[in-house]
Amino acid sequence: MSTDANDIPARPQAAPSTGASGTGRVDPLAFAQALIRCPSVTPEEGGALDWLEARLAGAGFRCHRLPFSAPGTPDVDNLFARIGAGAPHLCFAGHTDVVPPGDERAWTHPPFAAEVADGVLFGRGAVDMKGAIACFLAATLRHLAQCPEGVPKGSISFLITGDEEGPAINGTAKVLDWMAREGEIPDHCLVGEPTNPKALGEEIKIGRRGSLRAELTLTGRQGHVAYPHLARNPIPAMLAILDAFLAEPLDAGSAHFDPSHLEITSIDVGNRTANVIPAEVRAAIAIRYNDRHRRADLETMLREKARQALQTVEGGDGLAMDLRFTGHGDAFLTTPGRFADTLAEAVQAVTGRVPALTTSGGTSDARFIRKHCPVIEFGLVNETIHAVDERTPVTDLAALTDIYARFLDGYFAAFSEGRPASPPSSAISAG
Repeated sequence: MSTDANDIPARPQAAPSTGASGTGRVDPLAFAQALIRCPSVTPEEGGALDWLEARLAGAGFRCHRLPFSAPGTPDVDNLFARIGAGAPHLCFAGHTDVVPPGDERAWTHPPFAAEVADGVLFGRGAVDMKGAIACFLAATLRHLAQCPEGVPKGSISFLITGDEEGPAINGTAKVLDWMAREGEIPDHCLVGEPTNPKALGEEIKIGRRGSLRAELTLTGRQGHVAYPHLARNPIPAMLAILDAFLAEPLDAGSAHFDPSHLEITSIDVGNRTANVIPAEVRAAIAIRYNDRHRRADLETMLREKARQALQTVEGGDGLAMDLRFTGHGDAFLTTPGRFADTLAEAVQAVTGRVPALTTSGGTSDARFIRKHCPVIEFGLVNETIHAVDERTPVTDLAALTDIYARFLDGYFAAFSEGRPASPPSSAISAG
């Protein structure tokens, strides 16, 4: 696959149609079943992008397939599709790749069969997040059917990657770079990640916590427990450092975020012999942090805490310390306002629930999008994501489609010409 999508032309544009590729039906369940039946385990496309592109092209979207590569990572195919040329430009972002199903014999229904039983759709990706893609597609086709000549007041686009569940190198981030070069950056973006803990309508994500991982290694000198003066045991020093990391809370939270927290996830010496002092000890640390911190500041703080703690331990100056960090982006917040309010009004109208505006949970591709435009997230209930028998009630698919359709109507009413302008990028805080 190509490493640069600069020269990829738009796919031929078909005559506008509000049906599902000639069927005349706008059915989110049928759409979700078609997508689930594409075995698109990261990084395989599995036919999912082909299926989605055909439906979007049939509705008048200009479609671009954007394959990307990078050394040491799998090639990934992506899709960008847009209808309309003006503002406001609303983008729906999502992913068709899914995690492996695991032991398929443990599933009540085959993971890629997309079977419905007792009003529930089963299948890998039903919730995360082919179901939401199906619902936004159905809502978009419904909205376009009401528009003169099948074209919205501004623009609607789809940014769909096949690299969200994987290393996330050849997916959304590179598509956004291409969009910036091509003048396709939207005014706002909605990500269809499953945001609701128990029931549809509970939560809209307006930001995400930062994620930082650390691996700490202390190296001393192996020896016999009967002769400790001939060895350098790194374990007491490790315990002192970890105790220093946990001694004080990182913060007490902020206006839109829970308190940051640090967790020790592993301590390993690899020593199965009771009479041997080990030469090395390793610890893994995971931090979820809010908008009161940045990654660089956290790294500096932890290095200093480790250095000071090492000095308090007898023989600590004779140990070698290696502290390394990896991360998935700083915390960010899309300032609450008309954009989130428009979605919240649609959610309440359909479900009767007033959604909380939250920032909890893990990371998503919104961390890339927030650098370009305001982004919020709303999708299905996340109880069964990545699990055996991933599933969603069919009624939730219908309700989510209604929410997205109301949101589209409200969005273009709120942000079309003559209405308040889109919030500037400066309204987004990266911490």
